Amino acid sequence: MDSGAAPKSTTKPTSTSSLEFFNLSHRWGHGMPEWPSSAILNVRTVNFHAKEGVRINEIETTMHRGTHMDAPIHVEENTPTITDYPLWRFFGTGVAVSIPKGKWGVITPEDLEKATPKIQKGDIVMINTGSHHEYSDSPDYFCYGPGLYKEGAQWLVDKGVKLVGLDVQALDHPLGTKLVSHGVGPSHPWLEKEYRAEKGKDVLDDFPFWEPAHRTLMLNGIPGIENIGGQLDKVTGKRCTFMAFPWRWTEGCGCGIRVVAIVDPKQEFRVETGE
Repeated sequence: MDSGAAPKSTTKPTSTSSLEFFNLSHRWGHGMPEWPSSAILNVRTVNFHAKEGVRINEIETTMHRGTHMDAPIHVEENTPTITDYPLWRFFGTGVAVSIPKGKWGVITPEDLEKATPKIQKGDIVMINTGSHHEYSDSPDYFCYGPGLYKEGAQWLVDKGVKLVGLDVQALDHPLGTKLVSHGVGPSHPWLEKEYRAEKGKDVLDDFPFWEPAHRTLMLNGIPGIENIGGQLDKVTGKRCTFMAFPWRWTEGCGCGIRVVAIVDPKQEFRVETGE
């Protein structure tokens, strides 16, 4: 007998065991590549099993090493620290997009607009330039790599994304950092000579601002993760769930971080109709 009720619609997601988890972080610890600045990375064993029955390692470093997240206080005085980001920024759906770039390539608004899957408002965005394959203690990665700059960062702000991760040495293009004549630079003055020889003009003609992507993103509340890597290629071109939680460090200017992408390969939903 027809009860007159509307069809019953039920959603049955796959079990948790069907989910696939992907690591998007580089190895963190002794011997990891460091941004070309004053290096502080000391790791030692202070207790070990044969002596104390327990193992304890001690590390001395900055939090701006390896796969890590910056806070606004890192680049602008009297601004929020790492715990001032709301927790919802660190978890949600989004996309991993391929934007291939070579030496000194710039991630442009046009690149972001054309990226697939399409970047939407509220997305977490992971950008794969291919640079993570060069991750090493070398100029190829830290000095000659591609990156984001002012215009691309502003596009992400205008789009209203939740969080951004890049597989490059920093949130900013290397030629927008102190490697050249910005801030306390140049720490690598030969890059300016090489750029002029290759491009026929000064670095500051094309990169006049100091770390504008840092400021554009973070001063608009969008966290940025540097040195994304690991299994990034496996999720590139997909819409995923992402999570990346920094420490609850109330005065932190940055934090080493583990980034995870989650994919449900089945995505099965069944609609049942009742009688």
